[in-house]
Amino acid sequence: MWSHSVRSVISRCFLHETARLMLPFVVHGGKVLVFPWDGSHWINMNIIVEELHARGHEVTVLRPSDAWYIKPDSPHYKSITINTAGFEKENVQLYVTRTLNMRRQGASFWTRICLEYDVMIMFYELHKQGLQMVEDVFENNQLMQSLRDAKYDLVLTDPASGGGVLLGHRLGLPLVFNVRWTIQGEGHYAIAPSPLSYIPIPGSELSDRMTFIQRVQNVFYYFFSRLQIWYIADSNYKPFVHRHFGSDIYYMELFQSADIWLMRNDFTFEFPRPTMPNIIYMSGFQCKPSKPLPKQLEEFVQSSGEHGVIVMTLGTLVENLPEDMAEDIAAAFAELPQKVIWRHKGKKPSTLGNNTLILDWLPQNDLLGHPKTKVFVAHGGTNGLQEAIYHGVPLVGLPLMFDQPDNFFKMASRGVAKVLDIAELNKDVFLEALKEVLYEPSYREKMKELSSLHRDQPMKPLDRAMFWIEFVMRHKGAAHLRTESYKMSMIQYHSVDVLAFLLAIILLLLTVFISVVKFLWKRRRVKK
Repeated sequence: MWSHSVRSVISRCFLHETARLMLPFVVHGGKVLVFPWDGSHWINMNIIVEELHARGHEVTVLRPSDAWYIKPDSPHYKSITINTAGFEKENVQLYVTRTLNMRRQGASFWTRICLEYDVMIMFYELHKQGLQMVEDVFENNQLMQSLRDAKYDLVLTDPASGGGVLLGHRLGLPLVFNVRWTIQGEGHYAIAPSPLSYIPIPGSELSDRMTFIQRVQNVFYYFFSRLQIWYIADSNYKPFVHRHFGSDIYYMELFQSADIWLMRNDFTFEFPRPTMPNIIYMSGFQCKPSKPLPKQLEEFVQSSGEHGVIVMTLGTLVENLPEDMAEDIAAAFAELPQKVIWRHKGKKPSTLGNNTLILDWLPQNDLLGHPKTKVFVAHGGTNGLQEAIYHGVPLVGLPLMFDQPDNFFKMASRGVAKVLDIAELNKDVFLEALKEVLYEPSYREKMKELSSLHRDQPMKPLDRAMFWIEFVMRHKGAAHLRTESYKMSMIQYHSVDVLAFLLAIILLLLTVFISVVKFLWKRRRVKK
């Protein structure tokens, strides 16, 4: 046996060698400027902010004065407040109410047109307000000088809003995205090849196995998405970028030149598709093992016995439902033996059963991770779906707006969710859907398989995100992972000029050949 002193020497040598090997991967006290987007986007951005703080980095967050979720004071970051309008809660709530009312009218062509028009108007105004905030920042010479003097290592931003991208380029800093959406739509479309033959346009509710007719539909969805981009993004960002960065700059080039894209999804959620080296998948980075529930809530959960619990919440934007809809939902819950925990801020339904507990807020992750939770009734936001996948809880879907119907289409195609059309929702339809997911074993079995695939990774998604953020700090960017294709024109990217050149050569050779044949033929006739 080795003596204590020998073991001590070996231990010290091992620790020294380990530290030496890990030294290139350590970043001490980096400085990160965060330009977030409000709402549910901030909820997951804040998780990254807290982790950066825990690792010893200094984080500064830019926020509008009327921010909804982004607080001015936090132990995890310093804030800079800009006196301008941002993510106005009242306007969003009005939009949510209008959308609910329109969707309940049925899935007619006219309803779809009205919904698309309404969302275009809302996003146009959101981007217009966001650019006004950036304009205010650019015109504040004292603030801009203080941002330059701070010598940040990088800008971390959500490209669903363009403010962080524009500020990052003005300051000449590396860009890291916390992304699923850009100002032009789903993030992959900005930098990765996206053939329409097997990559469905978001919102089309098509799979990667399309029939001929579905491929035709996908092309139509593509052209409609280009119309939306022209109205929402081009009209706002083109003049701004030309004014501040030069008329020869196309605004999406500023997005496409980002160093790292931390993508908030993966291929347990998405259909397989081409990707790029600087896209780093961190789906479920916000997920974590459940913590014990508060005492009273735990007692309520345990009182469910062998029947278990149903959890229902419709996200940050939908605080209450129309009264008649809430009455139908409550009545359906009342007929089940399960206990129900429902986040609902509206009027208490008269049909509410003794088995249902209504809360203003609920610990979603901790409830989904509880062994007695049987079903999650959700709206289809990415955060909630990923937590359901992580904990292996099957779903009943009530998608309402934005990407929610498409998200639930993906879940239904994997056999882990029953999705309902809100226009057809009543007590019987809702009750039948709940019973199907509760008592048909395939939903839970397939969700457990999906959960197993999601968890089977070499490192935790949040750790992967931190590695690449610190990678950019260490190397002052990640240009070697970034394709230069974004600097090409559409003609160059699709090799239209090369094909035209080759076609011209072929035509020239063919012309010469025909001319030579004609000449020889005439000469032969003359001799005869």
